[in-house]
Order: sequence, then C-alpha cells, then structure tokens
Amino acid sequence: MEKGTNCFPTCHTVFLAWTWLLLLSWCCTGAEITCRSCSSPSPSWPSSSSRLRQEQRQPPPPPRGLRSWPGGRARGSAGAAAAAEPLPGGEPGGRAGPRGAALRSAGAGGGAPGGRGPAAPRSRRSSEGRRALAAGGGRGVPAAEGQRGGRAQPRGPLEEGRAARLRGAEELRLSTTTFALTGDAAHNQAMVHWSGHNSSVILILTKLYDFNLGSVTESSLWRSTDYGTTYEKLNDKVGLKTVLSYLYVSPTNKRKIMLLSDPEIESSILISSDEGATYQKYRLNFYIQSLLFHPKQEEWILAYSLDQKLYSSMDFGRKWQLMHERVTPNRFYWSVTGLDKEPDLVHMEARTADGHTHYLTCRIQECSETKRSGPFSRSIDISSLVVQDEYIFIQVTAGGRANYYVSYRREPFAQIKLPKYSLPKDMHIISTDENQVFAAVQEWNQNDTYNLYISDTRGVYFTLALENVKSSRGLEGNIIIDLYEVAGIKGIFLANRKIDDQIKTFITYNKGRDWRLLQAPDTDLRGDPVVCQLPFCSLHLHLQLSENPYTSGSISSKATAPGLLVATGNIGSELSYTDVGAFISSDGGNSWRQIFEEEYNVWFLDWGGALVAMKHTSVPIQHMWVSFDEGRSWSKYSFTSTPLFVDGSLVDPGIETQIMTVFGHFSLRSEWQLVKVDYKSIFSRRCNKDDYQTWHLHNQGEPCVMGERKIYKKRKPGAQCSLGRDYSQTVVSEPCVCGQGDFECDYGYERHSNNQCVPAFWFSPSSLSKDCSIGQSYLNSTGYRRIVSNNCTDGLREKYMAKTEKCPGKAPRGLHILTTDGKLVTEQGHNATFIILMEEGDLQRTNIQLDFGDGIAVSYANFSPVEDGIRHVYKSAGIFQVTAYAENSLGSDTAVLFLHVVCPVEHVHLSVPFVAIRNKDVNITAVVWPSQAGTLTYFWWFGNSTKPLITLESSISYIFTAEGMNTVTVQVSAGNTLIQDTKEIAVHEYFQSQLLSFSPNLDYHNPDIPEWRQDIGKVIKRALVQVTGIPDEQILVAVFPGLPTSAELFILPHKNTTERRKSSEADLEQVVEILFNALNQNLVQFELKPGVEVIVYVTQLTLAPLVDSSTGHSSSAMLMLLSVVFVGLAVFLIYKFKRKIPWINIYAQVQHDKEQEMIGSVSQSENAPKITLSEFTDPEELMDKELDTRVMGSISTIANSESTKEIPNCTSV
Repeated sequence: MEKGTNCFPTCHTVFLAWTWLLLLSWCCTGAEITCRSCSSPSPSWPSSSSRLRQEQRQPPPPPRGLRSWPGGRARGSAGAAAAAEPLPGGEPGGRAGPRGAALRSAGAGGGAPGGRGPAAPRSRRSSEGRRALAAGGGRGVPAAEGQRGGRAQPRGPLEEGRAARLRGAEELRLSTTTFALTGDAAHNQAMVHWSGHNSSVILILTKLYDFNLGSVTESSLWRSTDYGTTYEKLNDKVGLKTVLSYLYVSPTNKRKIMLLSDPEIESSILISSDEGATYQKYRLNFYIQSLLFHPKQEEWILAYSLDQKLYSSMDFGRKWQLMHERVTPNRFYWSVTGLDKEPDLVHMEARTADGHTHYLTCRIQECSETKRSGPFSRSIDISSLVVQDEYIFIQVTAGGRANYYVSYRREPFAQIKLPKYSLPKDMHIISTDENQVFAAVQEWNQNDTYNLYISDTRGVYFTLALENVKSSRGLEGNIIIDLYEVAGIKGIFLANRKIDDQIKTFITYNKGRDWRLLQAPDTDLRGDPVVCQLPFCSLHLHLQLSENPYTSGSISSKATAPGLLVATGNIGSELSYTDVGAFISSDGGNSWRQIFEEEYNVWFLDWGGALVAMKHTSVPIQHMWVSFDEGRSWSKYSFTSTPLFVDGSLVDPGIETQIMTVFGHFSLRSEWQLVKVDYKSIFSRRCNKDDYQTWHLHNQGEPCVMGERKIYKKRKPGAQCSLGRDYSQTVVSEPCVCGQGDFECDYGYERHSNNQCVPAFWFSPSSLSKDCSIGQSYLNSTGYRRIVSNNCTDGLREKYMAKTEKCPGKAPRGLHILTTDGKLVTEQGHNATFIILMEEGDLQRTNIQLDFGDGIAVSYANFSPVEDGIRHVYKSAGIFQVTAYAENSLGSDTAVLFLHVVCPVEHVHLSVPFVAIRNKDVNITAVVWPSQAGTLTYFWWFGNSTKPLITLESSISYIFTAEGMNTVTVQVSAGNTLIQDTKEIAVHEYFQSQLLSFSPNLDYHNPDIPEWRQDIGKVIKRALVQVTGIPDEQILVAVFPGLPTSAELFILPHKNTTERRKSSEADLEQVVEILFNALNQNLVQFELKPGVEVIVYVTQLTLAPLVDSSTGHSSSAMLMLLSVVFVGLAVFLIYKFKRKIPWINIYAQVQHDKEQEMIGSVSQSENAPKITLSEFTDPEELMDKELDTRVMGSISTIANSESTKEIPNCTSV
C-alpha cells in the first residue's frame, strides 16, 4: 500500500543528461535528482529552527518539505529537506514533480528553483563528471564528511573487481538490441517514461538546454512500442516548432500522457490518451511549476503555478479553475480515501487576508472564500502542514518554542507529547506506517545528530527509540537522517548512530525497542577468516537510498524478496567512506557475506530470484554480472559489443522484472545509445514445486519477530528458473507468547539498566487524564505498552497491559490562560480568542469562569465549550486583567493574563518649538491620532544619537547643547504598528521674536494644513529678505495653525557671532529695528494669487524683547516679565469682554474640561487592581496643534493655537 503518495512503483520516468540522468518516477514526473558530488545551482532552504518536516515517501524521487518514504518506509537516510525547500514533485508526500530537474556536474551553471535546472552540458563530460554521475543516484555523504567523487578508486581490473565467486571463465552473451537517437547528439537532457504492466511503450523526451539563455531551445520526442528495440520520432505530431520541457504520466492510467511546452516560448500543454501516439494542444494562461494527480480519479489534477496559485482540472488539463492565490509551495494534498468524506477535497496551507498562514480545506469546484473551512482554528507556521495516511501534522510556534499538533483520522488536533525536556529544535516525520508515527527529533543539546521517537497509535505520545542517529546536510540544504527500514518484513530498521565520535551501524527487529551491532562476515572474498570481534569491530553500512531509478543506491531491499538486502559498507570499528565493498544478507540482516570489493549497482530480477550487478565506474564497460544463488556466485555477461559510457540503467517496473534499458554513449560526442537487455533467455524454464524452499525469519536464533513466527517460501539458490507473473509468496505466520521484547516503555517512562521501565523524574504516574470524570473509568498505565503491530498473545500481555480503574475526583491544578496566537496584544474591535488549559482535574465536572477585565465575564459548566477557545471583542483600548477561575467540589485554581488592547495609530505629529535656547530645557510633545490608542511606547532620537530614549509618556524634556539646526525624531509603537515624525529645532544662545498678523483676506484662503503653513512661511521670509536685505539665515517664520492667521518671526544672530557677544547683540537689535520699520510702514507684502495682496503687520501686543540664556541681563528679564503680564492681562480682558468689542474677531473652540477616563482593567471583583495609562490629548484637540515655547530669560510662554476641526477617536464596536 502506498502511503502519503500519488506515486506507484509500476512505471518510471527518467531524465538523462549527457553526463547525468534527469530522473522522473513514472507518475511523479519531474522529481528532482541531485548529484551529491555536484554543486547545486538551485536555492538551498536551510532547516529553520523547530521546523516540522516529513520524510518523502515516493519511490524514487528525493525528499522535500515535510517528508515521507516509498511504500511508507522510514527511509530517513534519503534525507529530509527543509520545509521551505521547493518540491520538484510539487508536493511532499508524493507529488508530481515540477517538470523535471537535472543532475548537475560540479561547476555546471544554470538551474532554477523547483528542479528547472539543466543537466551538465555534454561538452563538459569527463571521467570525473561520470564518476559524480555514478554516485548521483545515491544520496551519499557530503564532501565534508569524506565523500569521494562518487566512488572509491579501483583496486582491481577495470570491470570485474573481485566477485564472491566467478562461475566459469567463458563470457556469456545476453539478448540485447541497441538504438541510437539520431540527430539528438547536441541534446544534453532527456526524460524517459516506461509504463510497464504488460505495456511495451517507452517514451523519451530529449532536450537542449541553453545555459546562457536559461531555457530549452530544442527538443525531440521518441516513442517505442516494442520495449525499446526501436524508436519513432514524434516531433511532427506535437508540432515541429513546439519546444517541450517536461513529461507527465497519469498514475492511475498509464495511457494518459501530458507534455508541457517550454514557458519561455509558450505556455501550453499537449495531452495524449493513447500512450503518446497522438496529441491535442491546449493553451494556458499561467505557468505550471508542479502537478499533483489524484490517486484514484485519472482526470483530476492540481497544478501549482510560479506565482503561488493553485489550479484544479477535472478533465486532465483541458480546462483549469483557480482555487487559491496564496498557497505555500508544496503544501497541498488530495483527500485520503476512507478518511475524507469528499474525494475531491483538497488540503492546503495558504496565507489568508490577515497575512497569517492557515490550514484550509475545500472542494476543487467549491473553493471560494465562503466555502473554505479551517480544521485548525489558529494560524500555523509556514511550510508545516503534512497530510499523510491517517495523520495530519502542523506546527505552531509560541513564546519561542515550537509546538507540534496531530490529527488522527481527522479527529480534532491534539498537541504532540514528547518527553518534557526534549525541547526540540527540529523535527522530521519519517514514517506513518501501521498506525504509528516514526519521528526524528533534534533536541536542544544536539547539533549533528537526531533522536528517534516512536508514537502510540494516535500519534500523540512519543517514546525514545534510539539516541544520536547520524545526520548530514545535502547540497540543497536537506537534512539526511541515516535510517533505513527493511522492505518486506515489518519491524526491522537499520540506523547509523554516533558513539564517542564514531559512526556505527545498528539493527533492530522490534521497531526500535532493542538495537545491536551488525556481525561482520566470517570470511572475505578470498575465503580467509575475518577477525572482527563485537563490540570493538562490526559491519557498517551506508544507508543512503537511491534518489532515482537508474542506480540501485547504497542499500536496497524489495518487498517482493523479503529477507534479501544488498548494501555498500565496510568492516571495522566505525563507518568508512574510503575502504568500502558490497555486502549481502539473505536472512534479514542476521548474517552477511561480501560479494564485491568495490561499489556496484545491484538490481533484483524476477521477484528477487536473480541479481544483476553493474560496476559503479567512470570508464566504459560492456559487461554485467548475474547471480542465481543470492550472490554466492556470479556469471559474467556481455551486454554490448563496444564498451559504453553508462549514464544509467532502468529496469522494467513490473514485478517480474526481466528487461533492462542501459543509457549511455560510445564516445564523448556520440549519439544517445539505448541498449535493451532481455534476461528472459537466461531463465531456462518455469519454476516447479521442487525449485522452492522455506526460510524461517529469526533474530539471532530467536524465531519470534514482532510477536510472530514467520516462514517464507523462496526459490532455491542456484535454480535458474523463472517464477513468472502468477507467482504468489506463501507466508506461514503464527503468533508467539508475549515476552519482554514485545513491550516498550510507555510515555513518561524510561528503560533502566535492569530492563525495567521507570517513571522519568519529570513525570507523575498518578496524574490522571483530564477527560477522566467521576463515575467513569480510565486505563492506568503499568509503564509498558505493546509495540504497535506486534501480534504476540498471552504471556506477559496481561501483566503489562494498562489496568482499568475508576476515576477518582481531582481538584483543578495547573490552570493556564493564553491567547491563540500567543500574543499579549490585540486590537480594539477585533476578536481576541483565549485558550484555557488545565494540567490536572476533571474536565467534565469543573466549572470555568472567565472575566475579560472590561466588566464582562462568562461561565461554563465544564471544559467542553471552551476547547476551541473563547472569543471576546474589546470596545475600548487599555490594559485589561483577564482572569480564569476553575472550580469543582474538591478545589479551585486561578490564572491571570494582562492583555493590551490597542487602537491602531495612524498619524503622529511632533510638536516642538521652532527655536530653542542652548542648555535650557525644551518641552517636546508627540500628538498621536487617534488619541485613545491604548498603551503606546515612544522612541526619541535627538541630533545624531543612535540610541533612542524610550518613554511611555507622549512628552519629554530635553536640553540641546549644540547650536544650529538640531533634528528630533519620534517613533510611536502600538501593537504591531510603528509610525514616525521628524522635526528640526534651531538652537541659539539668544534670539528675538515677534508675533505677526496679516490682512484679513488671508484667512479666506487658509485651508489650515501643515503644508500650506510651511509654504506661506517661506513666502513671508522671502518678502522680508527682499524688503530689508537681511540675510535669510537670520530670519525664521513659523505660521500658527488656526484662525485668524498669525505667525511668529524669529530674528537669529548671524552665524559665527557667538564669540563676540556684545557686538552681536547690538547687531541683532539693529536687524530688529530694520524689520520693525519695514513692517510698520506696511512694506512687507506678498501676492497670494492674482489679485490677492496680503500685507504683513507687527502684532503690537506681543512685542518680545531680546531672549538670552545668561543671567546678566536683569533689565531685559524685567521687561520680558512685564510684557508677559501685560499680554496676559490683555488676553483676559479681551476674553471677558469679547462680546462688547465688536472690532476684534475671536476664533475659539469650546473645550470640554473633561477629565480623561481611566482605561484599565475592569473586574467583577472589587479587589481587582486598577492599571492606569498615561493621559492622552483630548480627542477634540488638534492633531497638528503647535505647542511652541518661546523662552524669555527664565520664563517660558506657550502659544496654543487650536483649530475648529474635530479629530475622531478610535471607532468603538
């Protein structure tokens, strides 16, 4: 059964490059294949902290995003790419590929995300390049860890090496035919599709990829109907000018083929329903990056575009419909039969309008915003959704820690429970076979290793299986976990573990409960004894899977040949990458034999009854080796008359597997050569009952494996007969009596040296399930649980199984309250969702009360209504004390949370004086709109300072020590909003100022906005300079807001005159006299617009004397004081008798002297504390109100000018 994938091991599609093969797995067309010794031009996506991942489950494409493995096997060695990594297959968990990807040699350029990169150019093909190709199929080990250029240096004859035993000296011939793809010598990429299942059709798409242009410039489509004996060129059937880039095949109907044109030329698809014999062309209005075929419905396809849009088609690509515009790459999945109600349901991870990432589901024809549903109410981490088998995984980071959630069989999500102090930095889902999750977790104190954990059936509670498993990083940033599950026999895993800086290979026969080292072979190839004593010496294996079907990889096993394993490795104290050979086991890993002294690709033929080996080499070869006795002896066969540079091999994807196609070139510049090898001739006859024998599965002599005794039927070694298509494996199985090895430690327990499961220091066995209510029963763990899929009976089963007990009452304890997004800030008028958690207590009999702190509280009889969160909308801003109270007949508990409710700020106006005295306090205010925005934080920068002053008040006092123009910047933070304003202040030792007024016609044209006031100030300044000839740097004009229009004229000392103080003061008095004379004579005027002349006057009531910071001008100070008193008296009289003075126009705004309301917590409890915020400017005051301070000696006067405009407050809901 295929798990979490839409790929089936029944046909293969292959990319061939001149030096590399670009592999596609039949229906998973476009699976990216990355040469481990090649540089990767496609982008790397490093693992982010605590990113949930899934090990890829698709044979044979590489891993991507959250991963799964072929047939559901936990093949961690094949790697787990970072979640954000582009999936060539389009999806984790079995996606069709993004139209192929090339193997790239070192230094070969080009390439684009999603596997669009080309193969290495043919002109660059060399022996070293070919060596990299040979290694490219396997995942290998990064160069930093001792990787060679693809394989070890030869230590024997170029072809033979040293085999276990050569049968006869004569050279045998195989039935072969060779076909050259004439005219495609310049093409440097190819894709091959072989259907299998009684179909003789093979399709090959060859392409010329231009590295300079970054696109395909030529293509040829070839088709064979006789298993590859001959090929027909189909360019005229698809269009002579059509340039093809990728090939897809329906996984449920191999007769349906889809070709994509190169998007640089046109965006179109070509569809065939007769295995590529004829095609129909359809235009597209988007560019396809990847495809995902439905596992059951052959017409249904999902397409992911380059601009992150997801499309669906229900007629095999003839018409497309947009589903969502912001889907995360590689995070979309078809429904799982038997679990999802609708077959056309799509699971996807997408960004919603609020900018957050959510898990959504919808049907392909009903995916409007109103039709979508969110099975998980909160937002999730990007690239964390995994839908695989019965499980759905997501990740949510809160408070800097990653929390993982799982849904089993579409039930509500539950938080995954790892040991309390594992504190994972990274997590990979490796396998979800047999109703159990296998995960690799990198804990807080690990860097290059992972711990393996195994779950209960629901995937919630995880226990440790093995510590410190080796990991490495692939060329594209993918994490490679050295773990391999043996095919055909459940419960057997191989893992490379790091112990004291040495990597050693371990094997388990009970799903990680017990591990042991591998026993080395008794003899070597020469028959000499091997001196290797456990635990100091053992056999170590490379556990890298082949990423593509053209090489066998470092380790291989087949479900059709249970117990048979072939792997590359070495004998010694630790795993080596130099002194390696090929080894085989015929009994499920109990004993091993060496079959070659070098690396070989080994394929299984005819249900595993025959093995074919081809040397992993960079030189041309013409021989391969065949064994009929499980590698004990080998016969040498010639498959070509002329030595061939082998680029790769592809075996018939059918179970019978008796045909192979070898791809290569006779020389560096020759045509593509396709060699069809037919092995039928070497099988002398069909097998009969005398050709079979039985084989008993065991673990070091123990006949019970996973609670069963199993007996397999297989062909006798040496029987050169064919099993045929109707062969049926007979397996005799009977349960065993349960023993210690059939049980693992339950969650919260650890295995000690005496083989007993003891509670961990952080775990309390007495803690009951919160679902356990008085009158009900619960299962009380004994500390043990039977291994999932273990079929033992009786024996220790009764002793170790959980006991049913009555639920005692328990007081609530460990009450927690938090928000769904983990934040303590929310916006006024928006939903705030609270989650209430309780560590212990009776969920069904505990009353819950939640006080929101604003005078509103809710109560619930039990926890059932609050499981999805409690929503509340705050109608005012402030800090609120949210209190949760849980109570039952046995006790109570309380939890408190302080929530900041803010109203998004939209504008800030920095109110500063235009001119200030050096070394004197200056008051600066930030006016925020809307005014009632809640808790605000102010960041102040003065001059060239790089570190801000931080306050909770909107005003600040500052002393400027440097003369000249000084910059003041304020930033206001409210929740996630940050706004800023900047102003300049002229700072001098002394200055004079004078109020100005204007002819009444200016008021009619005054829109009362800051920009207009700035421009009018510049006009007045130019008019003054023009009339008086005074340098413009000595004049500053500031126009006040409000009506009537008024301004203040500042007369500043000349530059660089501070040192000659007395003469400068005299000069300043002279400048003032000149200005006053011009103003008093009405000489200062300007034209506002044609026909509108405005005259500037001196406001006689506010004559300001010389302003000085020194203490030696007492007379000036006295005059200033008298002026202030006089002005104040005049203003009072005018206000008091304004109705009796008709010739004075007064523009004023009635202010309500209303005390600011306290915005704080409101509790139903009288003793609840109050939290007071800083007072804010009244909402009716001006947003741009100028608070200009004119310092006169030691007295400051503040000129307030107010507008009649009302500034709205934050809207209440």
